[in-house]
Amino acid sequence: MTSRHTRRLEQPDQPEAVLDHIGPGADLIVPLHHGEPHTVIDALEANAERLDGVRIHQMDSIRERDYIRGKYRGHLDHVSYFLGSGNRNAFWEGGCELVPAHFSEVPKLLREGTRHDLVVASASRPDRHGYFSLGTNADYAASFIGETPFFLEANAQMPRTFGQNQVHISQVVGWCEADYPLDETLPAGPDVRDQRIAELVAEHISDGSCLQIGVGRIPNALLAALKDHTDLGVHTECMSDGVMDLVEIGAVTGARKQQDRNKHVATFATGSARFYDWLDCNSSVLMLPVEWVNDPRVVAMERNVVAINATSEVDLLGQAGSETIAGRYWSGSGGQSDFSRGAMYSKGGKAFLVTHAATDHGVSRIKVELGRGTPVTALKNTVDHVVTEYGVAHLRGRSISARARALISIAHPDHREELEMEARKVGLLH
Repeated sequence: MTSRHTRRLEQPDQPEAVLDHIGPGADLIVPLHHGEPHTVIDALEANAERLDGVRIHQMDSIRERDYIRGKYRGHLDHVSYFLGSGNRNAFWEGGCELVPAHFSEVPKLLREGTRHDLVVASASRPDRHGYFSLGTNADYAASFIGETPFFLEANAQMPRTFGQNQVHISQVVGWCEADYPLDETLPAGPDVRDQRIAELVAEHISDGSCLQIGVGRIPNALLAALKDHTDLGVHTECMSDGVMDLVEIGAVTGARKQQDRNKHVATFATGSARFYDWLDCNSSVLMLPVEWVNDPRVVAMERNVVAINATSEVDLLGQAGSETIAGRYWSGSGGQSDFSRGAMYSKGGKAFLVTHAATDHGVSRIKVELGRGTPVTALKNTVDHVVTEYGVAHLRGRSISARARALISIAHPDHREELEMEARKVGLLH
């Protein structure tokens, strides 16, 4: 029997109806990337002067907005847990705050550090059973299903996905309708360096391995290099076009996975319009909460995990700084440490940090010490392999001098002599 509450919600509201569910000092949780409900955030900005001390907590926003820049400070503020194109400039200019966090721990931080009054998210339209799907997302928002009320924007163009990202209409306080295309993240074309790095990593990936791999030029090149592999599995933070391509040709099947066998697991997704079409109602894909997907203990339960992540710079001890560029915050910790640790404990697991040997301006990314203002993202004791276009440096379990020599050997040839001299001065080499 349909409850009175559910019957009342069968018809959508206007986006402005969200204001009825927001009190003074409220903490709102908004999913990352395509999970952001643009029409609802528009309504919040349009009525920001009516709000008092409301904060939106979000990772990796993709639209630059006035409230993120601090225009409505004290009424509507932005707290980020990972910088993206929508809030990077605002953070540099002091418009918003940034909380350092491992991606796997964001739900815990939100539970313990905020009131988490309301989740405001984009979703697919409800199905005949009354369930919305968070579509391209599960991330930290899915962790609050059944704990925190939701206000949803049902976008007709949001793909319906499966997993633990389903919200029943009885769990929402209101919803509105929208119809706009998702922003595309088109596959970036790899250059010669990217291709070489991909080839070097692919040599270390055996059939049946379980992959964690991100989005970008090197990941795209690597996924393309794996087309002749068999029975690969996917347990990853972000899923995109490269995974779709390998599934379609049969290289990725998930047949040898220990968990969710024959399924492809992620916590969010982004890609091309063709990818979103492929994702829609695709029962082989599971979108699961990040506190499970990225938990190193969960990752370690898979065998032969291969984790591939990008880094900005590595020092000769093996410490990796992956969230700043030239000492300026660019992104955040994300899931790099989560998967590096998970792969470390996986039977047969391997982790790779990939980077070009030098910047386009000729600055070495292999350094005697990390640059000023550069935080350590991956600890030296965790880092397994570092890869540039000049080779693979295997670091885990090796001495300080062996690490230094291995990293110098994959630096750009123009910098190797200077690196060795500096390494001797600071006592890394004798």
